Amino acid sequence: MLSLDFAPASDGADYWIRVHRRAMACRFEVTLSGEDAHHVPAARDALDEIDRIESSLTVFRETSDLVQLNKAAGHAPVAVDETLFGLLHLCRELHLRTGGTFDVSTTPLSRCWGFLRREGRLPSAAEIAAARALVGMDAVELDEAGRTVRFRRPGMELNLGSIGKGFALGQVAARLRQHVRHALLSAGGSSVLALGGRGAGWIVDLRSRQVSRDRLARVHLRDAALATSGAGEQFVEVEGTRYGHVLDPRTGFPASGVLSASVIAAEAAVADALSTAFLVGGLELARRYCADHPGTLALVTPDDGSERPRVFGQCPGASLEGA
Repeated sequence: MLSLDFAPASDGADYWIRVHRRAMACRFEVTLSGEDAHHVPAARDALDEIDRIESSLTVFRETSDLVQLNKAAGHAPVAVDETLFGLLHLCRELHLRTGGTFDVSTTPLSRCWGFLRREGRLPSAAEIAAARALVGMDAVELDEAGRTVRFRRPGMELNLGSIGKGFALGQVAARLRQHVRHALLSAGGSSVLALGGRGAGWIVDLRSRQVSRDRLARVHLRDAALATSGAGEQFVEVEGTRYGHVLDPRTGFPASGVLSASVIAAEAAVADALSTAFLVGGLELARRYCADHPGTLALVTPDDGSERPRVFGQCPGASLEGA
């Protein structure tokens, strides 16, 4: 998995303030310049939004809106709130744009492989086939008129883990923008969103635990989001073969061929989702997507021994140091 080192650009500030809280199994953080210390209450208030989002979107609480949807939508249309419906609409759009490599309906596969509860195992071919039969965003019906969701296949389950952190950062940023011009928001070591950015912008270093180089790249961000996905966070090893937790919905097997994928875009949710899609779809998908969707910058490190990320596209809010 890639980790992100956050280094705010020097603008003469004497110190930096970090306001944080724990949610979604990671640390959410707002970094402010010392001269913006009076915005700390606003940062705390904005971070409160994460609790509401997690209580609605998590699959690990029986009372969450998403769990209730998973239980009922295979039998009848389920009405959901505007936030969840909008997010599912975005998920379907990104599913189509990425040729099916981004798919939030892969929960049956994650359960089959044991990754949902961090109990990895190698399932049989029959188990994988049975799980794949329950996967596919094409079987998720979204009725905009009634704002309802229905699964055409009973037994389907959605999991928003591959877009949830980015979505949460976007919601926090929307509240924070009412008060703060410059801040760096982060979620764990995988997602950041830059508000403003004095001087050359907020500096983010991309590093990888799987690649020997000290730094893959240094990025300057201004009003842009960056998300990264890697193949080594969770895995199961069987007879010397390592199977990672990021699954290819098209095959039912773990993605292979890419060590890490980082994406910079205007929206944190989109960057989050695309980093997973490019980890699954590889260099060709990243190249094609960035060519077709201006404003998207991708750094994809193939598993070919080169230890060097390939760069595709560009984003107005980002620049690569040395590029």
